[in-house]
Amino acid sequence: MNKYEEFLRKEEILKKLIEACETGSLIIDFKDIDLFDPLIADKLLENPDEVLTEFQNAIENIDLPYHEKINIRIKNIPEHRNIRIRNLRAKHIDKLVEIDGVVKAASEVRPQIYESTFQCPECGNKIIVEQKGTTLKTPSVCDNCGRRGVFKLIDTKKYDIRWITVEEPYEITSGERPGRINVLLKEDLTKPEMQRKTDPGYQLKIVGILRELQRKVHGKISTRPEIYFEAVYVEPKEEEFEDIEITEEDKRKIEELAKDPNIYEKLIASIAPSIYGWKEVKEAIVLQLFGGIRHEYEDGTYVRGNIHILITGDPSTAKSVLLSNVVKALPRGRYVSGKGVTGSGLTTTVTKNELLGGWVLEAGALILANKSILAIDEFDKMSKDDQIAMHEAMSLETISIAKASIVATLPAQTSILAAANPKLGRFDPYQSIVEQVMIPETLLSRFDLKFALRDIPDKEKDEIMVDHVTKSRMHPDFAKPLIDLQTLRKYITYARKTCTDIKLTEEAADMLKKFYVEMRNAYGTETVAITLRQFEALIRLAEASAKVRLDSYVRKEDAERAIRLMKYSLQQLGYDIETGRFDIDKLETGITASQRSKIRILLDLISDLEEKLGKNVPIEDVRAAAEEQGIENVDEILEKLKHEGLIFQPKPGFIRRV
Repeated sequence: MNKYEEFLRKEEILKKLIEACETGSLIIDFKDIDLFDPLIADKLLENPDEVLTEFQNAIENIDLPYHEKINIRIKNIPEHRNIRIRNLRAKHIDKLVEIDGVVKAASEVRPQIYESTFQCPECGNKIIVEQKGTTLKTPSVCDNCGRRGVFKLIDTKKYDIRWITVEEPYEITSGERPGRINVLLKEDLTKPEMQRKTDPGYQLKIVGILRELQRKVHGKISTRPEIYFEAVYVEPKEEEFEDIEITEEDKRKIEELAKDPNIYEKLIASIAPSIYGWKEVKEAIVLQLFGGIRHEYEDGTYVRGNIHILITGDPSTAKSVLLSNVVKALPRGRYVSGKGVTGSGLTTTVTKNELLGGWVLEAGALILANKSILAIDEFDKMSKDDQIAMHEAMSLETISIAKASIVATLPAQTSILAAANPKLGRFDPYQSIVEQVMIPETLLSRFDLKFALRDIPDKEKDEIMVDHVTKSRMHPDFAKPLIDLQTLRKYITYARKTCTDIKLTEEAADMLKKFYVEMRNAYGTETVAITLRQFEALIRLAEASAKVRLDSYVRKEDAERAIRLMKYSLQQLGYDIETGRFDIDKLETGITASQRSKIRILLDLISDLEEKLGKNVPIEDVRAAAEEQGIENVDEILEKLKHEGLIFQPKPGFIRRV
């Protein structure tokens, strides 16, 4: 009995080997091999093909109930063998190494010939040829009669393969281009459950062998071969909603938390506890993490359940820290910065990849974070084209693409938590958000809640904040969340899985309806305080509030919470100081009802002056006529009219209507 067979006959390994008859793979911890025989362990790292073959031969000598082929999968190799993709070199070829990465693109599962049998037409001898690479190898000579020429292919043996493209994770590629490599998965690594876990968007830890693939240039073998990674063991690096195991003990703990009357305060205190204050913003983020219910109707239309939040405000209000902290609460949560993200990086793009087979789709951050949350910092720094690419994802929760030979619609049921900075540094409550943040009005309107974090000197608050910061530095446990991250993830996962149908009670529906109707009609027909889009947002927020309690009904307290957060958002960004009214137009278009009225009056004045003075009207005359009507900020309104294309300046000092 050789050493390999001796290792496999160990009681705990043999038990796993018998189980592997059904699964097709025996997973061995490298540490177990190292404890058994360090020489085999060292040889496995340096010459994995030989050691894995020896293990396969040893399996044949063991009497097992039944099996076709059992693959040896090695996990937990030494830390020094974990190599960044960008650092893979020639010295790593044919060695056992480990890489981490996010799946960017994947091919379909297809059969691959690994052994072919040819027959000699003269003597009938059967010649077996092992197949490697992308083209079929044929025998050059019959080893029985010595015949040369063409041989008849009579049989092939196949296994399933899949190619994936893996890219370095976001968190380790700050300021540099992420490395990427093609990875070959074969046999049991292509089974349906593994196929799901290796789809685009999943973050993987892969143990494998770096291979070289010869390529030809003008019919001759190139001295610069391609490299690819042949996977030996694949393990998802992050938990998915489907993979998070919730035990009976976890269920009991979660249900106890849900019944706690202070559960909302505890959850708020668990969101970025190192950041002092912003209670309403954190409360809104808690509801965003739990999410509303996606309503689908019989005619095929649906209303999204995901909640989108925009945070703007003064510098040093901890917007970036808040965003990067929140994404950890959900599996597949992603954090990106607007400075370094493009439209294709957010949505999807099509690239040509010969290994994967022609044109392939590459998933962007919105698709990678499907059914989770995407935090976008510096949202205003994205280019206009990239922002436009987000319209469909934020309203319809899909991303459509028609490029090259690919026409597809991909799911993007992703909650967006965005942060943006005002153009002039600090937020000005006297100006609309549209004037201060470089985001299109159509995109702004898709955010359910918008907040402005303002840094206003206040002696009492400043003292409390400084105390909070110093205590958290001196005593790290001071900023410890009340509900730990692992429990929070399980809580949110359990709530999302179980609360799939939440209904409005009559009391809650009446309260939301009353708030909406009263806000709409508070100022007559001149000012629109709230639109139907905000009403849908209210329902989503109320459903999320009910989900926190694991309740299947939206009750009065949920409606009150949604209304309070909506009012807080409107007060910060949708309040027209000039008229003292809530005005949704200030929030979403930048032009309030009072400004619209002034614009109409000014256009009428320009029209009257044109009849008297001709087509070109002096700006001074317009100013004088406007001041008589009590209109201030004439130059500002004229600039808006120019921007909208309603007037233009034919020559200095004169304007004309279009």
